[in-house]
Amino acid sequence: MLVLSRKVDESIVIGDNITIKVISVEKGVVKLGIDAPKNVSIVRSELLEDVKDANIAASKGTKLSDLTSLSAFIKK
Repeated sequence: MLVLSRKVDESIVIGDNITIKVISVEKGVVKLGIDAPKNVSIVRSELLEDVKDANIAASKGTKLSDLTSLSAFIKK
């Protein structure tokens, strides 16, 4: 992991087309501005973990026969 120190209004560049700028730092909260192409997905990691956990929980009650039926239905 690369660790960088930045001050307000300083930024870092990732690749050729992603810029991350420190907007403000207040009471231990850092606000970042991210400039990236629309085809780049930007998701908070805790939200991604919540979705992953929900998907795993939902899949535990699923039977293979249900998935097979759903697959056949979708192909129609």
